[in-house]
Amino acid sequence: MQTIKTLLIFLCASTFVFAQEEPTKLFRTEEIVPIQISFSNRELKKSDNDTVFFDTTMKFKENGVWNEINVGVRARGNFRRATCYFPPVKMKIKKSDAKGTLFKGNKKLKLVLPCKLEDNKNDNILRELIAYKLFEIISPYHFKTRRVSVDFEEIKKKSTKKFTLNGFFIEDDKNVAKRSEAKVWERFMHPMNMLPEASVKNNLFQFMIGNTDFSTAYSHNGKLLVTVPQNKFIPLPYDFDMSGIVDPSYAVTNESLGLKNIRDRQYRGFKRDESLMFDMRDEFVANKAAFFAVINSFKNDFDNPKSHQEVVDYITSFFEIIEDDKQFKLQVLDEMRTK
Repeated sequence: MQTIKTLLIFLCASTFVFAQEEPTKLFRTEEIVPIQISFSNRELKKSDNDTVFFDTTMKFKENGVWNEINVGVRARGNFRRATCYFPPVKMKIKKSDAKGTLFKGNKKLKLVLPCKLEDNKNDNILRELIAYKLFEIISPYHFKTRRVSVDFEEIKKKSTKKFTLNGFFIEDDKNVAKRSEAKVWERFMHPMNMLPEASVKNNLFQFMIGNTDFSTAYSHNGKLLVTVPQNKFIPLPYDFDMSGIVDPSYAVTNESLGLKNIRDRQYRGFKRDESLMFDMRDEFVANKAAFFAVINSFKNDFDNPKSHQEVVDYITSFFEIIEDDKQFKLQVLDEMRTK
């Protein structure tokens, strides 16, 4: 895992970086954090009020010592609330409770857990986490993540049930903005009004991981930052579980785009100057070794070696497209949107 940290520090330089501060303590290393937490899946999924958090205690291990912290949890995501056995969790932490702990500076966090009770549930989490780490290479504006090993105790009416799960924390968008000397833009913005380099990088990244479940214009599975004082608008993507790189059993194929399989790719970016498109392509190609180094750093963590190899093969197929001028024109340049 140390390989990831070194690569990201070295490779995340970019022509459109304005200022970057150090992330909070929680997100400064790649070491896995063991946590123990319990709540009722049923209660979380049943509650559709996003202002209601359920109180619980989360234990966490730091430097070999177990500590605990009070947290509020609620389910997030309408589709997964209805579809998943384990809902993705939004977590709220009081400043007074976080003081002096690993979680200092994090008032809100997302905890990503597996969706279904399937054999590949933990590997799917690693596949989505890899997507976040790949975007970290190509853009300095990204959500920091921290992997966790979760001992989860599900509270039922007359009993409890225990699970051992992979998971990861995602920092809050306001923390991304703070360390980037930016603000979260809460209104809609047409992608053509966003910083061109950042917009194209986001779209090429989404194409790389085979994701069409996003809209930068309408902030679907993404946020928008505006840098201060430059007033440059930068997309900030998240939630990649419905992408080809993850390929979950519950994925819904975007048939409106004519796609037949979740692993089919479709470039969704708007029309840009071709010189910019080639420059951004070159940047992805220049980082090819870094992308695969990140992917391979997770190899021994997968339960099923075949699942890891599928990630390798899927990203390999992306480079086969963009490194071939004919395919790059056919599948990217010719697919740029005009409306």
